Amino acid sequence: MAKLENDTLIRALLRQPTPYTPVWLMRQAGRYLPEYNATRARAGDFLTLCKTPALATEVTLQPLERFPLDAAILFSDILTIPDAMGLGLSFAEGEGPRFARPVRDEAAVGRLVPPRPEAELRYVLDAVRQIRRALRGRVPLIGFAGSPFTLACYMIEGGSSADFGTVKTMLYRRPDLLHRLLEVNARAVADYLNAQIEAGAQAVMLFDTWGGTLAHAAYLEFSLAYIRRVIESLAREAAGERVPSIVFTKGGGPWLESIAACGCDAVGVDWTVSLADARRRVGERVALQGNLDPLVLLTDSAVVRREAERTLADFGGGPGHVFNLGHGIVPATPPEHVAALVEAVHRASRTRVRGPAPPGA
Repeated sequence: MAKLENDTLIRALLRQPTPYTPVWLMRQAGRYLPEYNATRARAGDFLTLCKTPALATEVTLQPLERFPLDAAILFSDILTIPDAMGLGLSFAEGEGPRFARPVRDEAAVGRLVPPRPEAELRYVLDAVRQIRRALRGRVPLIGFAGSPFTLACYMIEGGSSADFGTVKTMLYRRPDLLHRLLEVNARAVADYLNAQIEAGAQAVMLFDTWGGTLAHAAYLEFSLAYIRRVIESLAREAAGERVPSIVFTKGGGPWLESIAACGCDAVGVDWTVSLADARRRVGERVALQGNLDPLVLLTDSAVVRREAERTLADFGGGPGHVFNLGHGIVPATPPEHVAALVEAVHRASRTRVRGPAPPGA
């Protein structure tokens, strides 16, 4: 495949010098873009959009046609793995995901088998291959998966939840059962990400959306321990090039040092974390990704530029920063505010990233 024309993302994830801070955005292909909504309407429903490689390729590339982003991220969903396990995934408009067959007892856990990526998840890998061909080396492609614990939350609750009471009841009452489920998920996630890497993903990210809802000891035992298993199982190179890994726990600020020690190359942080403080805490072990509050993008271009510059200043000079939001773009975001953000990050960071790292970083 074509050599990368723009490798700033890969270099930043590996804490190598870059001429500016690279930027990509969680949910950069999504409902805030009119062209995405048109393609989704053509698909008929969200799952068909995810499961049709040509359409997934189309929407993955849409934000890159509008904005000079430094990476593409595979258009898919974190719930592809439990869907491939036969749990009966569906999406109701305005209600989020639902599983027809939640996993809540020993018999249900015993039936779980990690899906075969080239069989049950072949459509995702076909999309990765098509996207790589369509990109022609323009920017790197990020693959991703949900963390074992985050997947377990949906599998046990049967969908989204306000308090994850069913999951937490199992965690405290039957920790052995939850561990068995998480072991299956960890194998499935590692196999899935490695298959994405083999198909052409040039970096991979683990989304631990719900790990931050756990108590301190529970996070370390039931979320981070299984993230570490996945990271330890990942291919580190493909076609002679390093494949960096990113771990993002929403609400993960209390555990930054532990996350940074799990073996990943970069730690994503949400907007509740000071990048300067995070940098002091993790030192030179990992790069940092983040962390603008997504709701800043609902204001106006001047505020967006100001807050982008504030985020860059918080990180300071030196390598190892990938600019992103602290979570995904919200659907009400005006596209012109995204354009202002990307321009501001590229412009303001050109003098900053070449400077020395601050003391203690």
